[in-house]
Amino acid sequence: MYQVKPIAPDRLPALLRLMPKAELHIHIEGSLEPELIFALAQRNGLSLPYADVEALRRAYAFSNLQSFLDIYYAGASVLIHEQDFYDMARAYLLRAAADNVLHTEIFFDPQTHTARGVSLDTVINGLHRACVDARTETGISASLILCFLRHLSEEEAFATLEQALPLRDKFIGVGLDSSELGHPPEKFARVFARCRELGFHLVAHAGEEGPASYIWSALDVLKVERIDHGVRCVQDALLMQRLAQDRIPLTVCPLSNLKLRVFERLAEHNLGQLLDAGLAATVNSDDPAYFGGYINDNFVQTFAATGLSAQHAYTLARNSFEASFIDASAKRGFQDQLDQVLESFF
Repeated sequence: MYQVKPIAPDRLPALLRLMPKAELHIHIEGSLEPELIFALAQRNGLSLPYADVEALRRAYAFSNLQSFLDIYYAGASVLIHEQDFYDMARAYLLRAAADNVLHTEIFFDPQTHTARGVSLDTVINGLHRACVDARTETGISASLILCFLRHLSEEEAFATLEQALPLRDKFIGVGLDSSELGHPPEKFARVFARCRELGFHLVAHAGEEGPASYIWSALDVLKVERIDHGVRCVQDALLMQRLAQDRIPLTVCPLSNLKLRVFERLAEHNLGQLLDAGLAATVNSDDPAYFGGYINDNFVQTFAATGLSAQHAYTLARNSFEASFIDASAKRGFQDQLDQVLESFF
């Protein structure tokens, strides 16, 4: 692994912004900025319960995950047509490319939309078309991961999977998100087993608000390849050993953790502890329109608050490519680019 040279603290933010990286934990509906929400509402003839953009932004004061989800689902209600999904994804992808994201694996929540009468074809085709166009326009590589809403039933997840299968060439995996507490991973054991048989990559949110035991269940029952969040793994020493030994990636989202009060202060975040224990942690933005920052904001603010080093930064970026679902040669190519940027920076 590349050994990063010492760096003056005032140069670290520039390095964080410049270094190539992958983003593996981004909910595309959570990238829907208030300005675009109002634009889509106007285009689709919808009224919103907020006077203007600033009134909506002021409503982004969350006390926990559920209080965020309530306004998140309300914002998603403006998404009706394929072009709406395209425009939302394109806006994120342009922003990610500007943050030197070379590859991203984007979560989407079909049940949020099909419950409103929007067809799954509309959702997936709009998002996929934006991914294809962004590759041509900016060079960014992007894939889609379909997420089941865990507060709904497994039967509903099965129904969503069956609806999506005719479009299976347009998404690479499945995940599990929404309200964690009271909805353990094993609730979805059968549908994840089916997805595994079908050859999809598997990920799941675990250990954000839920306990470390949810991470064990995600690994051993759902047999996921990555844990989304996972910061409560520090409650269990054996779990920490398992994650480090098996190189199970954690897609950590620091500003999200702060906004949802998983940590009361960013300085208390355990990202450094995870890295120093040898875990394959990564940095991501989760729902950046709601949580106050895209991926570079997460890097810069977290490093300023915690005192993490340039070597930590390199490790996180390298981990992000290692943890992605691209092929080995593409991973090596991205990691080589990372090494080249680091070498030229110094």
